[in-house]
Amino acid sequence: MLDYAALAALAAVIREGSFERAARALHVTPSAISQRIRVLEERVGCALVIRDQPCRATETGRRLCQHVDQVQLLEQDLQGTLPALAAQGMSRASVPIAVNADSLATWLAPAIAAFGAAHPVLLQVAVDDQDHTAEWLRSGAVLAAVSATARPASGCNSRPLGAMRYLAAASPAFLRRYFPHGVGAASLALAPSLVFNAKDELQARWVRRLCHRHVELPRHTLPSSHAFVTAALAGMGWGLHPQALIQSHLDNGSLVELLPDAPLDVPLHWHTARAASSLLDGLSAAILAAARTGLLPP
Repeated sequence: MLDYAALAALAAVIREGSFERAARALHVTPSAISQRIRVLEERVGCALVIRDQPCRATETGRRLCQHVDQVQLLEQDLQGTLPALAAQGMSRASVPIAVNADSLATWLAPAIAAFGAAHPVLLQVAVDDQDHTAEWLRSGAVLAAVSATARPASGCNSRPLGAMRYLAAASPAFLRRYFPHGVGAASLALAPSLVFNAKDELQARWVRRLCHRHVELPRHTLPSSHAFVTAALAGMGWGLHPQALIQSHLDNGSLVELLPDAPLDVPLHWHTARAASSLLDGLSAAILAAARTGLLPP
């Protein structure tokens, strides 16, 4: 049998980023945390923690952390159905999920906020590009993810959420400066674009569809959906924005589309680990309901 006190110590170190903060969270000494993890590593026969700043889990460590999260969900279900356990004090299960920034900035945040306020959970939300969030689930770092990938990882389920519509937009002054003769490969190669991070391929994908070839784009990097809008309004660059986030600016003319009627629709999917849990099922129901109103139909 696994030592669940040691597993809790492992999960705390990865969640908090250090042995000292994990010790404070679990109300024990740092040496107790170290001893528990050392015994666990000896038991499984490999390293579980990369002792860095912050501490990170090895592949085996991530899988054990996922196991702890699943056990917590099962225990939470038991507390809800067995009064004797609930009487000892209701704990909160940790539910790590990975989502893309644009979903979090538009339709998703109200859904997970309402769920977190109404249920005994602690939601741990990680943000990554929608083409890479599924890797978090595959590695065991999270229990669920919003992803552009349709195919589920082994041991996971996938359900379509709908499509997020993106529009290529910039300020009117930016368009006058960089696209006086229209939008094409030559002008796009000179006009500064906006990207979320090095993984963000949306702008390149839109340009490839328009020009039928790769165009090397000058890029500003801004890892924030709202900063994208601020930068576009200021004339810093052009970018692909969720329509829901910029519709009011399009309506008042402070932003304009580079090309009318040229949206980029990105299908999204909800991936979950196959853990039988009413809490995870409830979170899935809340997110699917929000997607029905916040996204284009799948």
